[in-house]
Amino acid sequence: MLTARSLFQEILDNDDSYRLFCSIAASGEHQGGWENGRIAALVPEGRRALAPRIARHGADEDKHGRIFDALLHRRGLQRIDVPPETDYTRILEREGIGLPHAKLRADAPLTERDIIAYLAHSRVTEQRASEQMNMLTAHFGDHPEIGKAVRMICQDEANHLAYCHEELLRLAAEGHGRLIQDLLRESALAEIAIYRDVSLAVVHRMGRLLGWPRAKSAALTAGIHALYAYERLGGWRRMVTLRMPRRRDALGGPATAEPEFA
Repeated sequence: MLTARSLFQEILDNDDSYRLFCSIAASGEHQGGWENGRIAALVPEGRRALAPRIARHGADEDKHGRIFDALLHRRGLQRIDVPPETDYTRILEREGIGLPHAKLRADAPLTERDIIAYLAHSRVTEQRASEQMNMLTAHFGDHPEIGKAVRMICQDEANHLAYCHEELLRLAAEGHGRLIQDLLRESALAEIAIYRDVSLAVVHRMGRLLGWPRAKSAALTAGIHALYAYERLGGWRRMVTLRMPRRRDALGGPATAEPEFA
């Protein structure tokens, strides 16, 4: 039976597909770490109180990248270059979702609108990340090889999502509500299309590595298109609602250390 658990187990059991999966994940996390680090350094004077939380967000993302690198090393594998069509974070940046890298590489302070755009983009992408890690934790949280890693990353992603909700609600209370909603909607509609295209590219690559029959690849492709149709018709709205989280100041402390994989 074709299930999320059986598919990921198949990827996990094959070195080539596992290396591709971990390489894609590590690359995206390291990029997120760099982006958040630069944003923290460039926060405008009036929003400097946010800088430690943004820096913590970046430290968490970079930690996740090191975790995926460690998972590869544990199996005696090296990270590979990520195929461009599967590079979710770089495609988001290329399509104008989030802050452009040219701005982050400069030394000029960001504007308040830039910070709101960053938080709105993060609200959307952290929703996706949190859902994916919840799924992996449900199926593989007790797995001897990756269980510890997915549990830690899952908790971090929940904290990141809580932080985005709280900070955006605080900014909305200051009068930025209309801008926040516009940016959230724009980011969500762009993200669901990018996620569809990246998912199709990953399925194509995995299918070649694992020798999937045409019928299996076709079924997975149909499922990806069905998910996009659901999200386009209204599922995207889950990415733009804002609720005060039960855990406040979720990124108020230092990043936790990554687990040992010796």
